[in-house]
Amino acid sequence: MRTKSLKKNKINVITLGCSKNIYDSEVLMGQLRANGKEVEHEAPVEREGNIIVINTCGFVDNAKAESVNMILEYADKKEKGLVDKVFVTGCLSERYRPDLEKEIPNVDQFFGTTELPQLLKALGADYKHELLGERLTTTPKNYAYLKIAEGCDRPCSFCAIPIMRGKHVSQPIEKLVKEAEGLARDGVKELILIAQDLTYYGLDIYKKRNLAELLEALTKVEEIEWIRLHYAFPTGFPMDVLELMKREPKICNYIDIPLQHISDSILKSMRRGTTQAKTTQLLKDFRAAVPGMAIRTTLIVGYPGETQEDFEILKDFVQEMKFDRMGCFAYSHEENTHAYLLEDDVPDDIKQARANEIMELQSQISWDLNQEKVGQVFKCIIDRKEGEHFVGRTEFDSPDVDNEVLIDASKYYLKTGDFAMIKIIEATEFDLYGEPA
Repeated sequence: MRTKSLKKNKINVITLGCSKNIYDSEVLMGQLRANGKEVEHEAPVEREGNIIVINTCGFVDNAKAESVNMILEYADKKEKGLVDKVFVTGCLSERYRPDLEKEIPNVDQFFGTTELPQLLKALGADYKHELLGERLTTTPKNYAYLKIAEGCDRPCSFCAIPIMRGKHVSQPIEKLVKEAEGLARDGVKELILIAQDLTYYGLDIYKKRNLAELLEALTKVEEIEWIRLHYAFPTGFPMDVLELMKREPKICNYIDIPLQHISDSILKSMRRGTTQAKTTQLLKDFRAAVPGMAIRTTLIVGYPGETQEDFEILKDFVQEMKFDRMGCFAYSHEENTHAYLLEDDVPDDIKQARANEIMELQSQISWDLNQEKVGQVFKCIIDRKEGEHFVGRTEFDSPDVDNEVLIDASKYYLKTGDFAMIKIIEATEFDLYGEPA
């Protein structure tokens, strides 16, 4: 029985996975809106609409399961007449389309990661080339993701991204500046630069690593106050970026550089192209070039062949480096990757125990680093009001993954989307509490 509240010819876009998927959904919605379509991102049930587009993630087992469950949920809703059409796009669809078409025939159509024009056509819309960089942002109005490149040329053994996203393709500087200017006009003050690999930016179109030149151009966009770097690769990092970061106040003293592991034998098997000694020196160079910069990393435990000794090397490294921010994941055995040829020989319970141990270690490091911030004043951007607090971030924190600064809303009024100087009065492992300075 169809619900009465269902809105005819309204498209609801659901996004799973990473910030790159968020960006893709925003571009899709911008195109649909320009075609006169009514579209919403993750609309609540009472105003869901009758056409569903699910943008999936296919990166690791948990993400794949979440995407499959979401597709099944809406295929079931279609079966019951609660929605009319279900379309699936994104990484899972790119990677497993034949299997998905066979197993879930109730989905109207599956599309890969590069088939935006075809998806639009299925939704009764035309791809408009003139909408260069225009999109319907889903993040709070003060920040937005800026995807500077697609795909990846790295040979990492555990990673399926090149299968799903193809080879590295950089976007031209002029296009990205124009997109940034459009975002600034809409009230965006912080740009978060994303790609599978920022350090590779420019090699394909400029024949050199050109991240610094892009950053220089983006700093000239007047209304943008912060520029943040996500997903740099540890080999071939363009060191001129650090010089620019040190002298240019708009570039946050922050970098997200996924290292994955540090034991030389594991790094070699992962095909990371570096060693413990080189990585340690790189991080020391970072901190020497930009004193006080926040370094975020991601680690994988339980990779095939990881011994207790390899894990102890990793733990010692984490203790020594004292990363400001960290995520740790249990290895996921992904078909069609180079590592899939290896035996997935670390039991799941040991993988999880190792991940927990690393995060326990990081929790103490984060506590110690946060206690040092008590009494200091930081420029913060106020993202939202949540419950009894205004929630902000320092330049050392990215949204959704890092620390937040909580300010008592019963005592102080702050405007969301604005910057404020906040004095830190208390700290826990992963949150700071402050008051206007």
